[in-house]
Amino acid sequence: MRPANRAQRISIARKALALTTAVGLSAALGSAAGASAVPAAGAAHDGPAAVPNELLVGYAAGATPTQRAVALQRAGVQLEKRVVTAASDRVEVQLVRTPPGADRAAVARDLEADPAVAYAEPNWTYTVDATSNDPYYTNGSLWGMTGGNGTAADAAWGAGHTGSSSVYVGVIDEGIQYTHPDLAANVWTNPFDSADGVDNDGNGYVDDVHGWDFANNDNTVYDGGSRGNLDNHGTHVSGTIGGRGGNGLGVAGVNWNVTLISGKFLGRRGGTTANAVKAVDYFTTLKRDHGLNIVATNNSWGGGGFSKALFDAIGRANAQDILFVAAAGNGGSDQVGDDNDTVDNYPSNYDQPNVIAVAAITSTGARASFSNYGATTVDLGAPGAGIYSTLAGSTYGSYSGTSMATPHVTGAAALYASTHPSASAAGIKSAILSNVVATSSLAGKTVTGGRLNVSGF
Repeated sequence: MRPANRAQRISIARKALALTTAVGLSAALGSAAGASAVPAAGAAHDGPAAVPNELLVGYAAGATPTQRAVALQRAGVQLEKRVVTAASDRVEVQLVRTPPGADRAAVARDLEADPAVAYAEPNWTYTVDATSNDPYYTNGSLWGMTGGNGTAADAAWGAGHTGSSSVYVGVIDEGIQYTHPDLAANVWTNPFDSADGVDNDGNGYVDDVHGWDFANNDNTVYDGGSRGNLDNHGTHVSGTIGGRGGNGLGVAGVNWNVTLISGKFLGRRGGTTANAVKAVDYFTTLKRDHGLNIVATNNSWGGGGFSKALFDAIGRANAQDILFVAAAGNGGSDQVGDDNDTVDNYPSNYDQPNVIAVAAITSTGARASFSNYGATTVDLGAPGAGIYSTLAGSTYGSYSGTSMATPHVTGAAALYASTHPSASAAGIKSAILSNVVATSSLAGKTVTGGRLNVSGF
């Protein structure tokens, strides 16, 4: 488990964010001219970026609709959309737009001065944490699935442990090519809704057959077409979690059988806090209201600063026993790994009990040069360099990044759940962290000092 003082570090981070807001929120948000700009992968440590002219507003518990409307009117901002609807276990969170040219620091202060408002924060932007008898297994390309410095997933397969379709994983990322030959059998088809133009399950998302696209607010979770122009990253991490093994095609995931649900929030220009919150809550609601056995979400992305809205959403997922497996990040623009104990990387640094932060190792067992680390903030390492997996357009390819390490751990959580159906999220996390193989490159660089080991799962 991570040291208790991480809670104090989060508190410090929040105070730092408040100070940033007080002295000049525009610097933290980026220039107004960069409305479509998104930082390079892993660039969070170069200074977080956010969507210009937008703020996320979280309200005090019990604030009435009238009080919320008055707060917005006083601050001169316009409601864009509701991100979180107030309920017994959550406060109302809204995305608002500030007037063009307005001093957003002053707007944030005006909002937070109102007793109905708990906080006003940037709508941070995020990007993926990647750099860039199954053939890829039999030719040795899937080193991450083997023994040696890999996860030893093949040892679990040899024991007959190949996963279960009754275990669900949420992929919060780009979309998934649900027709990919190595993924089609493992992508969710919603039994509670159908493609009839009606929100049959009443969850607010019409025809969410394979999940939902929060970036474009529609049910088309794959936008890559036959050429795979988009959604490569989401398709790649999905193949590592649950590429269909034993079918004589391409790759094999940690799980040959698992059910993958797409929570697409990353588009052409990355994603935002508002849509990340909605994606996390989507899976929490599916488990709470429909009893789906959602064990974990995979979060191979990062950027931005501390967000109370996202912190709370991850907490709601924890309350429903859903792990939040997150990439530790790929350093700054120099692509040299940074110490997350010194400079927070989000979302992997959120101090919630369901978070597992993952660093990347190479096939030699070395910590990948690009991988962030942290003796108290990064839990373990996993294969993340030269990882072959599925790509959009029904193809395959090799990517590197903590993005690629993360789905190995998410896949491990699903595999463990398939053989230990009564295990809690805390129990699964404990099993993963206590089963690591001690690795010299990770000693003093991660909480466990070891790399993922699936043998025995």
